[in-house]
Amino acid sequence: MSGEMLILVLLVITALGFDFTNGFHDTGNAMATSIATGALKPKVAVGLSAILNLVGAFLSVEVAATITKDVLNIQQTSGADAGEVVAGLTPATALLIIFAGLIGGILWNLFTWLFGLPSSSSHALFGGLIGSGIAAIGLSGVNWHGVFGKIIVPALLAPVIACVVAACGTWLVFTITRHLAESRKEQGFRYGQIASASLVSLAHGTGDAQKTMGVIAMALIVTGHLDASTVSHGLPLWVVASCAAAIAIGTYLGGWRIIRTLGKGLVEISSPQGMAAEASSAAIILTSSAAGMALSTTQVATGSILGSGIGKRGAQVRWAVAGRMAVAWLTTLPAAGLVGAASFYIAHLLGDVAGAVAIFVLLVAGSAYMYWRAQQNKVDAGNVNDDWDETTGSVLPADLPTDPGTTPDTPARSA
Repeated sequence: MSGEMLILVLLVITALGFDFTNGFHDTGNAMATSIATGALKPKVAVGLSAILNLVGAFLSVEVAATITKDVLNIQQTSGADAGEVVAGLTPATALLIIFAGLIGGILWNLFTWLFGLPSSSSHALFGGLIGSGIAAIGLSGVNWHGVFGKIIVPALLAPVIACVVAACGTWLVFTITRHLAESRKEQGFRYGQIASASLVSLAHGTGDAQKTMGVIAMALIVTGHLDASTVSHGLPLWVVASCAAAIAIGTYLGGWRIIRTLGKGLVEISSPQGMAAEASSAAIILTSSAAGMALSTTQVATGSILGSGIGKRGAQVRWAVAGRMAVAWLTTLPAAGLVGAASFYIAHLLGDVAGAVAIFVLLVAGSAYMYWRAQQNKVDAGNVNDDWDETTGSVLPADLPTDPGTTPDTPARSA
């Protein structure tokens, strides 16, 4: 096996690892409110979400095509040389840029999951790629026009639009059903939640699995294993199937810490609110996927849940939790970018193959450490719906031991 092929293999494995973290990091986007209201049992919810994520991944390649050309300037995007690496860049270096970017995305995903913060997996990936691109090539290594139009603008507008739409939907739902008995209303809307949450899961698979497909396609293009002109028409079946499986497995395992924050920490939510939030999220995510915009499903879902609290008179919204989420959103791109840049520098310093192996080992070690820390204070299907601890604001249920080193409240405030 050549050095370039070894780097490509490690990159594909790492990309599927990112897809896996994307799955469990974002399960709460679809299922947190259904779990919180009792519309679905926790294990049933994540199982249903996993199946629909798997199906959704096969429905479109528009977002994947966006990733291959609108984030990094490491390949020619038009003309007879389309797909060739840019002048002065070797295929091995291009692979290291993508590889390092993935590491930035994965480590930030795991860090925010550890603290129960629903940050954007999409922006973690983009931040990692942007950071490694700048480290390798400079500012010219980033397609700033594509980043601004397809990532930054949607990131600013999506949560606001989702919040407004969900607030209006929630107000409308409670206005129409104001004469119904509360118990009957809750029971009826729980069935509606199952349908709307399922639609969000399908939409999530359609959008987020494609981002990993796009990264793998970009690596295949720069190594000559894939023709850039064919991406918009479809990707190799093994790419689609492996990405669909990775995100589905991650979803099934359930990111319980983030599910708890979205379902119990942000808004004390009822079934009508949950259905309004999920329907709003699904509509916005599916529309953006069809337009090829790499939207953050986390920001959309969080905006919708917040809107469902605003739209119901007297609802309890925990603005301190919302503020910590906003801080995590703002820091995701630069933080993941710094990790991506550092990873590239390490790999470049050690040399192509040795560098790729070294940063892969660092990724495994860092991931294992954060997983171990999470197991010290475990949130799972059994305690995900426990009452929120108002005194600490921590994602951990009150009956769990709170070690200052592992409790997310303090680090979250300083994030």
